[in-house]
Amino acid sequence: MARHRTAVLVLCCMAQFMVILDVSIVNVALPSIRRDLGFTVAQLQWVVNAYTLAFAGFLLLGGRAADLIGRRVVFIAGLTLFAVASLAGGLAQSDLQLVAARAAQGLGGAVVAPATLAILTTTFTEGAERNRALGLWGAMGGAGGATGALLGGVITEALSWRWILLINVPVGLALAAGALRWVPAGRRAVWRRGEFDLVGAVTVTVGLLIVTYGIVESEQHGLASTRTLATLAAGAALLAAFVAIEGRFARAPLMPLRIFRSRMLAGANGVVFCMGAVAFAMWYLVSLYLQQVLGYSPIQAGLAFLPMSLTIVVVAQVAGRLVSRAGPGPVLTVGMVVLGAGMAGFSPIAADGRYLSDVLGPSLLCACGIGLSFVPVTIAATNGVAAGESGLASGLVNTFRQVGGSLGLAVLATVATERAAAVGRPNSPVALADGFGHAFLVGAVIAAVGALLSLATLVRRPLRSTAPSAGPGSR
Repeated sequence: MARHRTAVLVLCCMAQFMVILDVSIVNVALPSIRRDLGFTVAQLQWVVNAYTLAFAGFLLLGGRAADLIGRRVVFIAGLTLFAVASLAGGLAQSDLQLVAARAAQGLGGAVVAPATLAILTTTFTEGAERNRALGLWGAMGGAGGATGALLGGVITEALSWRWILLINVPVGLALAAGALRWVPAGRRAVWRRGEFDLVGAVTVTVGLLIVTYGIVESEQHGLASTRTLATLAAGAALLAAFVAIEGRFARAPLMPLRIFRSRMLAGANGVVFCMGAVAFAMWYLVSLYLQQVLGYSPIQAGLAFLPMSLTIVVVAQVAGRLVSRAGPGPVLTVGMVVLGAGMAGFSPIAADGRYLSDVLGPSLLCACGIGLSFVPVTIAATNGVAAGESGLASGLVNTFRQVGGSLGLAVLATVATERAAAVGRPNSPVALADGFGHAFLVGAVIAAVGALLSLATLVRRPLRSTAPSAGPGSR
């Protein structure tokens, strides 16, 4: 039994690492991709945005599909789609082919990510055992986000940009084969014909797609532009309609609103939104500072993130043990405070800064904050959720993190750009550093909001047992 659970844990952690890694691994390869496939500067952003858009838009639906169809089936289907899409992207001969492949990758990732979490929460019983498992899962997810630039740079320079996609093919297929061997088939889906909430599924998916599209397009048109605000309003209207459908009209709701009666779950999703907003923006801003201000090459910038990646892995493991002793609330609150301190520590950065004195310390603080926050917020967001709704809870926490990350990146990038323009000579190292510094301060404020939300909703609230009890036989 222990061997079985270890195999499941390894499969889920590797899949989560791969999916999160592919959000950022293409960034350093964009110049090479542009040269080979003839992208314009404006079109090039869609190599990244196509993945982000599909990933964020389909997370909730992917999580619920795991509940309704079966976690193993959905996990294997997502991995297979991810591998096939990666093959198509690696062999792409035109800009449109690559963008389409990246969108298909994002869809596969949106299916895989919540399935990994749902499988873990139904394989490991609540308590120390699950906390340790989620500690490793969270560490691999955090490490995936932090090591994308390094691995992308190494693979691109050593082989070709195509291999940052092609490498996913054997890995994804091997994980799918492993899932056939080790992940239990579980029970068949129990919903009756005609009870699938098609209207709700379409409404929430299109709403999330439009909101995410508005956010990513804000980088080009401005967050306060009429186009951006109209897009965000349309997406918000669809999401509001989805809530109304689920609460009043759906025979078998895709997302039963009763799940939000849990103050712990609602609070955790609010905190993970703030955490995603800060973490995504931090990786982006630090990368730009290292390359645009300090003159680092892509590989040098990637290596600069290595201490952060290792710290996240170590601290996330410690966080799992701390949650078993103190509960998720106190650990999460401390983690968000430490993350905010790291962001504040970045704010004095200057054009003549140095890595050891100005970057390493704050980056390690941020890494400790992410490691301390990722695990307890995940535990809190899935605690007490019935096995039949574990995929839904997993989809929710992943959705809030991804949308929060996209919005936080847009907001902080806008702050940095506008501040640099106000200083004068916006592309000069001095102006860029000043803009980044102000953006880091805003990020510190967002982290503080997350800490206060955690303190208000999660501290002193005991963990609840899942009903019914979870185990390897769960779907």
